[in-house]
Formats: sequence, structure tokens, C-alpha cells
Amino acid sequence: MSRLSDRDEAITMSNDRSPVTVIGLGLMGKALAAAFLKGSHSTTVWNRSAGKADDLVDLGAVRAETISEAVSASKVVVVCLSTYEVMDELLAPLGNELSGRVLINLTNGTPDDARKTAKWAIDCGVDYLDGAIMAVPQMIGASDALLFYGGQQDLFQAHEPLLKLLGGNTTYLSDDPGVPMLYNLALLTILYGTGEGMLHAQAMLSTANISATQFQPYAAAWFNNVILPLFSSLDAAREVDEGDYATEVSNINTNRLALGHIIKASEELDISAKWLAPNKALLDQMVNDGYGEDSPFRAFETISPVRRNKRS
Repeated sequence: MSRLSDRDEAITMSNDRSPVTVIGLGLMGKALAAAFLKGSHSTTVWNRSAGKADDLVDLGAVRAETISEAVSASKVVVVCLSTYEVMDELLAPLGNELSGRVLINLTNGTPDDARKTAKWAIDCGVDYLDGAIMAVPQMIGASDALLFYGGQQDLFQAHEPLLKLLGGNTTYLSDDPGVPMLYNLALLTILYGTGEGMLHAQAMLSTANISATQFQPYAAAWFNNVILPLFSSLDAAREVDEGDYATEVSNINTNRLALGHIIKASEELDISAKWLAPNKALLDQMVNDGYGEDSPFRAFETISPVRRNKRS
């Protein structure tokens, strides 16, 4: 019988419930370790505050006394820490102890953080995947939990059965390890922009003694029937991709006036609208440039460095 390839061996290991180590036991790290335990993988855990492992030990996890012991316990090491700087502080001193292992990094950071860490891993003889978790801890292990991965595709495929224990929507994006973090931060930008808008709206209504609870049904209907269809349609995406901003729906002139009214009313109500001022300035500039009849999505031409560079 011919010897299995390294990739086939890795797949067999994943399917055979091979050991896994989880470093970092914040809320998310605990959820990751619990998912591996539920999937019948022998799971070693380590955290600088050892007490955070207590609940996992009760579930069957092995508590490593040192990070070196944790790394030595498994071929696959999953890291979920607060920052890449913390990860570097903890892992860099291990040196050759990491060589030959698979490091799956689910720490939050930037695309450049991910790329620099991937280079460091290669230099250390470590197989490396960088990932981004688009879920809260309570969703880990669910069929609709979304996790992005980037790096060596064969490595992802080899360990896909293990990674799918964390979320049914586990997705490989690119051989560029920085791409998952780009997706992560792009989606979070939508989240935080929407959240800021919601809080601002509720603050405006509160000045007339209207509660957030009273407002919620109308906010939900507005989001589901107007905002979601507008921003989730392929037509909107094509508009940006193709740079064709002709519209018969809502143009820059109309939105510029509406945004001006929001800012003026907010100031009258003693609510800061500083976060909206750059948006208004951008719409004003596009009107001055002769684009008032275009879709507000034309702002992409100014925001995107790729489009700016093409015009220059």
C-alpha cells in the first residue's frame, strides 16, 4: 500500500479526532475549546489566568501548566488572543517548539498583522492559517456560524473537518492570509456604522420622550424593507463595481438635503452630529463637481484608493 500524502494524512488525523490545543480562554477561546471537546477531540487548553480553564477541565479538557506544554501536546494549535502583539509576546520565545506544527490564528487585528505573522510562521517552519470569526461566542459550533480563513489552501483543506466544528459556514477565501481580516473589518464597519446611526436616532427620539422600545418596530420595518434591500442587492454591488451611478431612485441632491436636515435638527436638540459632518461634506463636494443627479454610491470613487489612483 502506498504511503499517504501529507495532506491525506492530515485529513485522516482530523477525521480521527486528533488532539488540538487552544491558547487563549477569553469568551471566544472558551467557546472554541468547547466546540472541539463536543467534537470528541482531545483538547489541551492554556491561559495566562489558569482559572479560566476550570469549566473546560470539567468538560474533559486538559489544562497545560505552561504554554510550552500546551504547544507540545498537539500537532494543531489554535490561538485566540486579544491582539497580535500579545500572541507574539507569548509565542515568539518558543522558537523551535512550534516548528512542524499547524498554527491556526483566530486573533483580531489588521491585514498587515496577519501577513507579518504568516511570514514569521514560515520562517519558523510553522504551517499557518489566519482566520476571522464573524460570530459571537454563543454561535460557535452552529451551522450558520461564519468563519473566514486565508493562507495555504491545501492546509485549509487538510484541516477543514476540524475547522467546521467551529461553524458550518467555515469559508476559505484566499492564499493571502490578510484577506480574512479585510473581510472581518469590512463587515464590522457596516455593523458599527449601523449601530452609531441607531443610537443617534434613538437619542433624537428621546428628546420627545419616545422610548427605544416604542421606536423599535418602525426601525425594524425601515431596516428590513428599505435599507436591507438597498444595500444587499446585486444591483447595488454592480453599481460600485462598474462605476455606473445613474439613478432614478434617490440622488445625491436629495440625500444631501436630508443629511443637512438631520445635522441641523441634531444641533437644535443638543445632539452631537460630528460623525455625520464628513458625509455631508462629501455630498456637498460631489454636487459642486456636477454629480448631484447621480446615486450617492458615487462616493466610492472618492473613498476607494484604488479608484482615486485610476483617475490620477
